[in-house]
Amino acid sequence: MLRRALRHPTTQAVLARLLGLYLRLVFATTRWRVEGEGHLRAAAEAGPILAAFWHERLPLMPAAWLTSARVVPGLAAKQARVLVSRHRDGRFIGEVCRPFRMEMVHGSTNRGGAAGMRVLLRLLAAGEVVVITPDGPRGPRRIAAPGVAQLAALSGLAVLPCAARSSRGITLRSWDRMVLPLPFARGVIAFGPLVPVAREAPEAALPAIEAALSAACDAADAGALGRRLGAVPAMRAG
Repeated sequence: MLRRALRHPTTQAVLARLLGLYLRLVFATTRWRVEGEGHLRAAAEAGPILAAFWHERLPLMPAAWLTSARVVPGLAAKQARVLVSRHRDGRFIGEVCRPFRMEMVHGSTNRGGAAGMRVLLRLLAAGEVVVITPDGPRGPRRIAAPGVAQLAALSGLAVLPCAARSSRGITLRSWDRMVLPLPFARGVIAFGPLVPVAREAPEAALPAIEAALSAACDAADAGALGRRLGAVPAMRAG
């Protein structure tokens, strides 16, 4: 009965609202800094952005997007379009992230998701920001599905790896070991070098994409969990 109640649309809407408010508190009380700002600027200068991060960092990425828009003023007028599944979990994520200028695109780049791929290609052609979690929504953890490479090849864009980490958080016992941030912390948002994808053999780039996303996680972890955050001025994502 409890499980059925939690799946009810009204309950889901209330929970999404509460989680969104909680994340606002977390982001407002966390001091953020950016690692790899040059990689973010290089992607933005090219026009549209195809970014990717591992599913485990999903609760932290709204802060990464808001902070990125402050670092690169040209992004301030845009919304990040995040690909999520058509499952109720995807709808729930969409409700949580909507207040943070992140719009969900419901679909898939895999398992027959040609419609989702076409939508994302149109968005990129229009100069928008598209974000993918290549190991979502069900894993395996840190194994990239082919869709991210196929989308990069068809759009002619390189993949921008990104990650975020807070110095205070809880690692959940989920398949992806998702990190839920806590308030009053230090945070690091990390961007890695752009990963090019050949149009002729896009899946050959998957190992490089996986390595780049994990390296971004390592950089964010080292910065947020280390004793020093470095000399870059901190900023808040509000």
